[in-house]
Amino acid sequence: MRLSTLAATLVLVAASGSAALAGPAEDLARSRIDAIAGGDLATVTAAYGPAATLHWVGGPLDGTYSQPGKIKEIWSKFFAAQGAQKATVAAAAEAANPKGGTVTIDASFAGKNTVKVRYVLLYRDGKLTDEIWQVNPAAAY
Repeated sequence: MRLSTLAATLVLVAASGSAALAGPAEDLARSRIDAIAGGDLATVTAAYGPAATLHWVGGPLDGTYSQPGKIKEIWSKFFAAQGAQKATVAAAAEAANPKGGTVTIDASFAGKNTVKVRYVLLYRDGKLTDEIWQVNPAAAY
């Protein structure tokens, strides 16, 4: 009887959805999505580690940025172009080990334009070290 209770508990935990199973990197990424949607430049730029790189793939901001001032400038341009916006996360997945965590998110940011992205974030020691902002206009989310 005790074994069946344990098995039922494990089944319920497994079926309870990914949000309940999100790890620390996914939590950081979801908070980042909220900060981006809110146009919170200070929070967005504070998340970077000292040698971080942003790869913006597609759209008018396309390029690779690795200097803090340039990264801040790109986000400032994005926020100015979008105005007030709302983010919707279609899917999120985290892979993590003791050395770091990678999160992949499919999201859309609806402001002056709707920008659909595949967003990949690499965290080490709680700081964002690499990110890919892949503009994905053909996405179905």
